Amino acid sequence: MLTDIIRKELTVIFCGINPGLKSADDGHHFSGRSNRFWKVLHQSGFTPYQIEAVNDTSILDFGYGLTTAVERATSRADELLKEEFEHSLEAFKAKMNHFQPKYIAFLGKAAYKAFSKKKEILWGKQPEDFCGSEVWVLPNTSGLNRSFTLENLVEAYSDFYRTIV
Repeated sequence: MLTDIIRKELTVIFCGINPGLKSADDGHHFSGRSNRFWKVLHQSGFTPYQIEAVNDTSILDFGYGLTTAVERATSRADELLKEEFEHSLEAFKAKMNHFQPKYIAFLGKAAYKAFSKKKEILWGKQPEDFCGSEVWVLPNTSGLNRSFTLENLVEAYSDFYRTIV
């Protein structure tokens, strides 16, 4: 299990789908070599330097946090069952209600689609709040996500960053 990096009243909580096996083993978010999260976060303006996964808790210094929708680690997010999202929903809602981030950024459509019960999700700002937080859906930075180049990811995350500053 990967520990949340979270505190009350963050500007953004970034919500991954679930931990990768390497991240769960290392105990650090987005520690897989092919994951582009830390690079994208820096290049899109969220951090003044690229955080290394071993220093993932330093993300709190910038008013951001990290969590996952489902706790179980897998090598691929598509290995998760629909029921795992359903079983995670109430705990996730309780966490968001307790910590009250201004924004929840879901990384990939899978978790938000399952949590919102919507059939179609568009990228970007969502029309409804979730537990009182504004919601953005951003592309997943996993190296397995070949649909988005580094440039595409930076552009999507930059759009979000410009909204919150």
